[in-house]
Amino acid sequence: MPDDAAGPDRNPELAAIVAKPRAEAAIEALRAEGVYDPTRSVDAHDADRVAVPIAAPPTETAVAAVEAVALPRRERGLEDLLAERGFTDREIDAAPSSWAVVGSVVLGDFGDVSGGDALPEARREAVGDALLELHATADTVLARGGVSGKRRQPDIEVVAGTGETETVHVEHGTRYALDLGTVMFSPGNKAERARMGEVVAADERVFDMFAGIGYFALPMARAGADVTAAEIEPAAYRYLVENTRLNDVTDRLRPVLGDCRDVETTADRVVMGYYEAHEYLDAALAALVSGGTLHLHEATPDQLFPDRPVDRLRAAAEATDRSVDLLDTRVVKDHSAGVVHGVVDARIH
Repeated sequence: MPDDAAGPDRNPELAAIVAKPRAEAAIEALRAEGVYDPTRSVDAHDADRVAVPIAAPPTETAVAAVEAVALPRRERGLEDLLAERGFTDREIDAAPSSWAVVGSVVLGDFGDVSGGDALPEARREAVGDALLELHATADTVLARGGVSGKRRQPDIEVVAGTGETETVHVEHGTRYALDLGTVMFSPGNKAERARMGEVVAADERVFDMFAGIGYFALPMARAGADVTAAEIEPAAYRYLVENTRLNDVTDRLRPVLGDCRDVETTADRVVMGYYEAHEYLDAALAALVSGGTLHLHEATPDQLFPDRPVDRLRAAAEATDRSVDLLDTRVVKDHSAGVVHGVVDARIH
């Protein structure tokens, strides 16, 4: 591992200030540059940014600012446990640097075992056991791959533990029952899920076109909105129905199994939480009342956001003699190298 500890010429109080959606990518870049300080914890800096501990100002990693911040000392972590288990520095470097706890499951990035810098498959289980020691409430560790196809099928592998992939995850009071082996769940969308429960008005009519297990539909229904939630994948739809009952919103959330373009509904707000949602803009605009709000998600090359999704929305609106009042654009998280998961909020007249 690089020597990240504070030394004679290093300031143990420095922190790099970065936007929350880019925190994970920034930590990786700072670690690769050799200035990340693993002895202190990442912490919130303000509503939109986090403070990442560094031992010296970065010269290769772009950050919003470098400030003196008193960050808490880091508790005993994965690197410490792996070192105690005899892992080499190279193996520790190849171990997951980020993971998420979803209910009773730890979901981590283990990389491709065929990669030269990846953790050998024979060592994965030992890393998984260490993660279970760090998170006592978890019983399974999964390696997450990508999500493929229009039905968003996850690619996962059991690394350690019982292998039970079904769980109930609680987030801002919303309960999500799901099976991580069959349905998608993105921990990085947590803030956006909470946000949708905050922006919606009670009794507002909402059309969630790509509902999944209820990622956005459930927080909105819990906030008092009347939600029609379409989902084409039967496995995800089953959990959508279960979660409607689990969160006691059966009177406000109507699950629909099938293609969202076949759903007849009228909405004050339309949510398009799918990376290729622009292909469905005609159906969204047909459902949305004049003066209604639309949330368009897209996976966009960094340099093309927000222009590309905004242009696509304006073109679709113009084709139906409607106008667009742009309300907000934001990056939810980094989707992949050079690609962001962004959202465009607009009022359509």
